[in-house]
Amino acid sequence: MDAANLAALPMRIGLGQFSDPSDEQLRFVKQCGVDDFLLNTPELPGDQRWEFQDLIQLRQRADEFGLRLMSLENTPVSFYDKIMLGLPGRDEQLEHMCQTVRNMGRAGIPILGYHFMPAGVWRTSRSTPVRGGAQATSFKMDLVRDAPLHAGREYSEAEMWDNYDWYLERVLPVAEESNVRLALHPDDPPVESLAGIPRLFRNFDNFRRAMERFDSPCHGLDFCHGCWSEMRAGAGVLEALEHFGRAGKIHYVHLRDVVGGVEDFTECWIGEGNSNIPAVLQTLREVGFRGFMIPDHVPHMEGDTPWCHRGRAYTVGYIRGLMASSRVD
Repeated sequence: MDAANLAALPMRIGLGQFSDPSDEQLRFVKQCGVDDFLLNTPELPGDQRWEFQDLIQLRQRADEFGLRLMSLENTPVSFYDKIMLGLPGRDEQLEHMCQTVRNMGRAGIPILGYHFMPAGVWRTSRSTPVRGGAQATSFKMDLVRDAPLHAGREYSEAEMWDNYDWYLERVLPVAEESNVRLALHPDDPPVESLAGIPRLFRNFDNFRRAMERFDSPCHGLDFCHGCWSEMRAGAGVLEALEHFGRAGKIHYVHLRDVVGGVEDFTECWIGEGNSNIPAVLQTLREVGFRGFMIPDHVPHMEGDTPWCHRGRAYTVGYIRGLMASSRVD
């Protein structure tokens, strides 16, 4: 899908956070009235990069179901762990990552979501009860302050910025040549450091640095509303949407929320967290956002599947109702 066609689409709901697009999964997406989806760390052959033939097959499967495959969110960490940590072997990983981006462009998959978290996403519970006994994830920093070092030693923030800059200086020109947008996800949780590794993308100033230093139409945000809500217990979310939205830096949105702040939070039903979700949607509309929003994480309902079909259907309906009632389009 080219940039002109993307720009012509309205703000809309998508679905995602699954890795294997089964027929059942794709039918469910369409039955929810959704046309756009993303795959999170898709299950593809290759232990170093994704090949064109596999990517075009994914795209064609989406086409067969009348869907748009908008983004592949996250390559396996093993594709670029040496890049993130500045280790020997990063040049070879860079070569493979650049080829992955080229192959995505040739296959017509327009967005690669990425993060810069060598130690990954952390939660301290995946069964915290929320409304009606549904189960959600939560995080308590006090439980992990003494976690073992992820990479065998402590890294400084300056080292992590050097590694990030080294990578973006080399991969972004390839994304521009390939017409692929890179969408940066926040660190989750966005605490200062975990397991000896600083979490760069934990606040507004660090995101602004990354977007200004690597300013390109092909570089923007996977604006994870839940992570931004975690950062300051809901404060500053609308201001961040305003700033990055008006700059054209929001490629797509994870629309979820939490109760609590960065060191102690619980994911929750949308509409019951830190943020005013109608105001979030209105701000996105006012800044001219024309991308897609996915529910991202949702609570696990009674009788639900591991992917939380019921929770996602509820959340899609909630967002669709808000959009219709406020004429957000």
